[in-house]
Amino acid sequence: MEVIIAVLVIVIAVLAVTTLVRSVRIVPQQRMDVVERLGKYKRTLSPGLNLLVPFVDAVRTKVDMREQVVSFPPQPVITSDNLVVSIDTVLYFKVVDPVRATYEISNFLQAIEQLTVTTLRNVIGSLDLERALTSRDQINKHLSSVLDETTGRWGIKVTRVEIKAIEPPPSIRDSMEKQMRAERERRATILNAEGHKQAAILTAEGEKQSQVLRADGDRQARILQAEGQAKAIRTVFDAIHTANPSQKVLAYQYLQALPQIANGSANKVWIVPTELTKALEGLGGALGGLAGMVGDVPKASVDSGAVEREAEAAAEAAAAEAQRVNAEVRAAEAASAPPSALPSSAEPPTTELPPAAALGGADYSANNQAEKA
Repeated sequence: MEVIIAVLVIVIAVLAVTTLVRSVRIVPQQRMDVVERLGKYKRTLSPGLNLLVPFVDAVRTKVDMREQVVSFPPQPVITSDNLVVSIDTVLYFKVVDPVRATYEISNFLQAIEQLTVTTLRNVIGSLDLERALTSRDQINKHLSSVLDETTGRWGIKVTRVEIKAIEPPPSIRDSMEKQMRAERERRATILNAEGHKQAAILTAEGEKQSQVLRADGDRQARILQAEGQAKAIRTVFDAIHTANPSQKVLAYQYLQALPQIANGSANKVWIVPTELTKALEGLGGALGGLAGMVGDVPKASVDSGAVEREAEAAAEAAAAEAQRVNAEVRAAEAASAPPSALPSSAEPPTTELPPAAALGGADYSANNQAEKA
């Protein structure tokens, strides 16, 4: 009897504990439980402590109200240019109505996955590969709007849809890499050509400036050189006219100029006989006599008329001496020539030279050319 009473007490205690446990429900934050009473929806438990009728009320589903992230496996999609690409998508959603998410659809996660795949195929099918690769934002917005509109009656809010990757076929990837490489090479070639162009332009500008500066420097140097030469000539000219040099100095300068005259490329061979030394002695005596007549003392001022008269007298004396020397040279040549060279009656013609010709003046040369013309 006591044993039966003990068993009954134990059974009653177990039933009491079970009833207490089933009547008390603690719901965590961001979760809501759907409660049914005798198989019919009764209420939704909010977070915190909730009391249920034991053995009558039961929790149908526990719905997580937080935003969830689902990554779907790659899906093959055909573009408008008949290329098969593999697309990975990531979906962000949250449950806003746990009752409709429980009773409106059996498995809302699977439904969202299938809806995403079909919508993605519709969107990608209207685009070519290039637009599909460059229009991800438009595709994401379109998918988000379609999914949000459809899943709204399920009590689900699609917050964001992202395309994680678009993988074209390997052959297309190779072609794209070649195209990208060719485009980069083209840009590099253009940049290289632009660099060469700029370098050539800068080099030409530098050469132009250097030539201009060099020409300006040459011009300045020539101007300065010409000014220096003009100043030197003016100084020498003033010094000569101020000093009034004598005829001895002029004769000495003439003798110094004879080697330079003989070195000319147009000069002929000069035959100097032994009697020419006597003629030179006579020329020196004549010049000495002229020096005695003129005087060697420099004058303080220059008389242009006296200078011209002295030049004419010196020219006449030099012409006479040149005629005498010419006669002696011809006589010496006639004496040294063999008898059969010239007939006995033939005599070399004698031509008197004017004073200007004896001194090699420019006036005589000009007159001679005028006569020949």
